[in-house]
Amino acid sequence: MYCIQLSLPVARIKLPFPLSQGDFWLLLHMALNRHLLKLMMWPFCLVAAWIHGDPRKVVYPTDSHGQFCGQQGTPNANKAILFYFNILQCANPAVLINLQCPTTQLCVSKCPDRFATYLDMQYNYRYNKSYWEYYKQFCNGYCLTSSPSRLFSDCPSMIVPSRPFLQRCFPDFITRNGTLTVANKTVFKDGLGKTRSVIDLRDAANGITSLLDAKEVGMKIFEDYANSWYWILIGLVITMVVSLAFILLLRFTAGVLLWLIIFGVIAVVGYGIARCFCLIVIVCVAVISLSVIEAVIIIILIFLRRRVRIAIALLKEGSRAIGYIMSTLFYPIITFVLLAICIAYWAVTAVFLASSGDAVYKVMSTQDKCMYANLTCDPETFSQTNVTKVCPGSQCTFAFYGGESLYHRYIFVLQLCNLLVFLWLVNFTIALGQCTLAGAFASYYWALRKPQDIPSCPLFSSFSRAVRYHTGSLAFGSLILAVVQMFRIVLEYLDHKLKGAHNAFARFLICCLKCCFWCLEHFIKFMNRNAYIMIAIYGKNFCTSAKDAFFLLMRNVVRVAVLDKVTDFLLFLGKVLISGSVGVLAFFFFTRKIPVIQEEVPSLNYYWVPLLTVIFGSYLIAHGFFNVYAMCVDTLFLCFCEDLERNDGSPLKPFFMSPQLHRILRREQGSKLSAAS
Repeated sequence: MYCIQLSLPVARIKLPFPLSQGDFWLLLHMALNRHLLKLMMWPFCLVAAWIHGDPRKVVYPTDSHGQFCGQQGTPNANKAILFYFNILQCANPAVLINLQCPTTQLCVSKCPDRFATYLDMQYNYRYNKSYWEYYKQFCNGYCLTSSPSRLFSDCPSMIVPSRPFLQRCFPDFITRNGTLTVANKTVFKDGLGKTRSVIDLRDAANGITSLLDAKEVGMKIFEDYANSWYWILIGLVITMVVSLAFILLLRFTAGVLLWLIIFGVIAVVGYGIARCFCLIVIVCVAVISLSVIEAVIIIILIFLRRRVRIAIALLKEGSRAIGYIMSTLFYPIITFVLLAICIAYWAVTAVFLASSGDAVYKVMSTQDKCMYANLTCDPETFSQTNVTKVCPGSQCTFAFYGGESLYHRYIFVLQLCNLLVFLWLVNFTIALGQCTLAGAFASYYWALRKPQDIPSCPLFSSFSRAVRYHTGSLAFGSLILAVVQMFRIVLEYLDHKLKGAHNAFARFLICCLKCCFWCLEHFIKFMNRNAYIMIAIYGKNFCTSAKDAFFLLMRNVVRVAVLDKVTDFLLFLGKVLISGSVGVLAFFFFTRKIPVIQEEVPSLNYYWVPLLTVIFGSYLIAHGFFNVYAMCVDTLFLCFCEDLERNDGSPLKPFFMSPQLHRILRREQGSKLSAAS
């Protein structure tokens, strides 16, 4: 009789009737599938965000009345820019962008292009009414045809030449001969008629000049992408072809290439030692360090030469397996599409959560000692209160989006939940890909006659098995990793907050925790990867597969260390070689160093824009191809270890490994027997 514990709030469920082993694993699989149901509940848990959220709050600026600027179907449809009545009251650009500047904000169709003050408009109104006709478009909209003497509270105290940036009017700063100017002026009059320097405007909008310059650079970069996207795409296609050819060539050159790398490292270290001997005595530490490294490498090669041969044979076997199952090289496209869907859904949900508040209005007063300043208010009933009597000139203006309800109080918690489930889904997508690839390559290894006994469509069959039978196990392993990653993100956030603190012990503790969770995350990733391989081979649940994989690796710990490092180093070299070669080719092309196609090179502002894009994209493509290769080698290695433990090479228990691996194994076993005798 079996006893099963389901992961439910109730502690343990004992079954009083006999339970077969098949029924036992079926119920356990159902229990693990509960974790997948939690993934499916994600959209329903976040329905509140989609109901209360309004992305327009992020896309459009909002004026002091809580109305969006530039939104179609509203009175502000043709007024897409936000204008600040008195930008001198804004402390920094962060205040401006967050709509927290303590001055009236108005939607306008264009920014002012001249210096003017409201006092000048009042004085010159009867002499030149054209000034008022221009000035009143920046007023709040009440009785614009009336005399300006009645509208002081509804018009800005001054306007300055500005240009739009981030849909907001910022002073048009220009540096001439090292002097900061606005419309060729270094001084101006503020709303009280006092002469001020444009330095005051710069201090009020600190950093705007650099942001404007960044915008111009961004436009040039966009133009470069528009002119060179075709050639960037050609470079990425070349990378795909070269990566595919490189993996196929590894089948024949893995041994030669690996030994060249090893002896190349020895030669480089030896050259460093020789150069250090030629220098002054100060570098004696470097000499000692390099000598130790050289000695360690040589000793490892002497004692682990047989293990290295097994690693080389597995690398060749991996190339052979990929050659028979070429469809596995294109599976990363499916993973990329699924990850893109997860990222898009998380980002949209985060925007809806961030914009799900109601408009909050606060009292804005020009008086320093107003008792009602910064208190919430209702714009519809504000004129009926005594606030305007106690604090003359005060207004009830829009401040931000928020709320005091239970839902609004827990928006931050919902954002954390959204992030946790996002990490969970990303890890689940990666786990699904690893389990699918492992199942396909395992079907290759356990085919006694290759390629005759390899099942048809092994990749599709493995994907179907993973989706149908192993989703619970994959979700459970992904959840463990997502929780650890969530803790790491929280620790990074706390470390960022404590950077300015003087509590050395707290920062030391955070640093230690970050280090521990980093190690834990990488260990869990390693164990999950091998657990998914065992799941694909035997179909057991996650915990059992993780335990079997762990003890199997521990029984072959030396082989694991050699194979892992050898494979990682070789694949890293391949990624760098491919991305670097394509990058050099792109450099010669975009800098017009290839005479044959010199006329085809597009005109660019910055040649490094498409160049870096090609290099980075090439590395990502090579990384996708070589990740399949690494998964193939890891799967074949676990199958190889299982094959050694379960079979002895006799007719009743033949080895499933390839003849090449078998020959290396026989040489290794023969050496052991000779040493024992």
